[in-house]
Amino acid sequence: MSQNPTSPSQSPEQLRSELEQRVDFILQEASKQGASACEVGVSHNTGLSVGVRQGEVETVEFNRDQGFAISLYVGQRKGSASTSDTSDEAIRTTVSAALAIARHASEDPYAGLADAALMARSSELPDLDLYHPWELNAEKAIERALACEAAALAKDARLTSDSANVSTQQGCRVYGNSHGFIGSAIGTRHSASAVLIAADEQGMQRDYWYSIDRRADRLSSAEALGERAAERTLARLGARSVKTAKVPVLFAADQAAGLLGQLMGAIAGGSVYRESTFLLDAMGQPIFPDWVTIDERPHLPQALGSAAFDGEGLATRAKSFVDQGVLQSWMLSSYSGRKLGLPSTANAGGVHNLHITTNAGNLDSLLKEMGTGLLVTEMMGQGVNMVTGDYSRGAGGFWVENGEIAYPVKEITVAGNMRDMFTQLRCVGSDTERRGNYLTGSWLVDGMTVGGA
Repeated sequence: MSQNPTSPSQSPEQLRSELEQRVDFILQEASKQGASACEVGVSHNTGLSVGVRQGEVETVEFNRDQGFAISLYVGQRKGSASTSDTSDEAIRTTVSAALAIARHASEDPYAGLADAALMARSSELPDLDLYHPWELNAEKAIERALACEAAALAKDARLTSDSANVSTQQGCRVYGNSHGFIGSAIGTRHSASAVLIAADEQGMQRDYWYSIDRRADRLSSAEALGERAAERTLARLGARSVKTAKVPVLFAADQAAGLLGQLMGAIAGGSVYRESTFLLDAMGQPIFPDWVTIDERPHLPQALGSAAFDGEGLATRAKSFVDQGVLQSWMLSSYSGRKLGLPSTANAGGVHNLHITTNAGNLDSLLKEMGTGLLVTEMMGQGVNMVTGDYSRGAGGFWVENGEIAYPVKEITVAGNMRDMFTQLRCVGSDTERRGNYLTGSWLVDGMTVGGA
């Protein structure tokens, strides 16, 4: 009998139960059709998003998305297929397609499910308190977006609105495999944002601000968010270039999070076994100053990056990647771990709540610590060579003199080498960015080249 776990009248627990049953059905069907092993991941997401511009409603979107990703193994041969149809017939057809792919695939000695001994136990998964629904209909969402935009535009006549948006999403994630593990998690994610344009006789500038949380009551108020976006945009008026110089660079916390992301890309198992990382020879060596520890905290209640199990069903755990400046571990899935002869670090799908130690105060204190240099509030383009570590990206922000913001800057580049940037990290501020998976304050990095006129 086919089942349909998409009824809007379902409770989250009913949805979770039915998706778990579908995953179990897929695992049984894979075995019946001759697969030696199988793993299934499914996500089901529903939500509402609205957008306004210049006092008019531009978009109202309701979404309900679902997909089953099925991977089958025939010995060391792997085949994958996906479907959004939950009917028995569709699942049988998708399993058959994945099996046909597997039988024609080349053997891979590193392919297969994660180590059964490392699997999370379904009965012992911690409650991370990730589900906090928001009773928000389209009318209330529009009202909130309009209030945000109005608060922003009230700050200054030179402002116009590019957009103001409000969104609420909730979802269920289920993973299961032939080891007998089926795990699930339900969670919410709510957000609001404003994007503004400011114009004067020297031209136009654009900036934004946003708020995101699992709990709607912790979002910035519509008025506060609009005002913050307005202040940031107005501050960029009169931007100019600077002369090329080698100076300290202060990356605002939301930009510093990207530097942490590049570190994790450099120590990801795929980069290591392909020998395509500038940190290939760095294991057990100092790559940061000795006050720096970078660790994963996957079980923080209500945090955006929290997860009890990774993308292969392995139990997540707190651990350090960098301890007292020294690189301690690669970030590994089961596959990349086998390629390197190491166990998985339970990071299939990425890292969960990566945290870096702080040794300084807030942004104002970091400006005073820097003295003269560049505050980066926006990065543009890619410009990172992960093999050599060479770093050169377009940037926007503010020139700082004697610990005070002097003027906004534009049309500049910030350049260095990431290995040098890590070792020359002077300070990490206490202004921790919590709107994502990387928990870091602002970074003050010495000796970077700022290129301008």
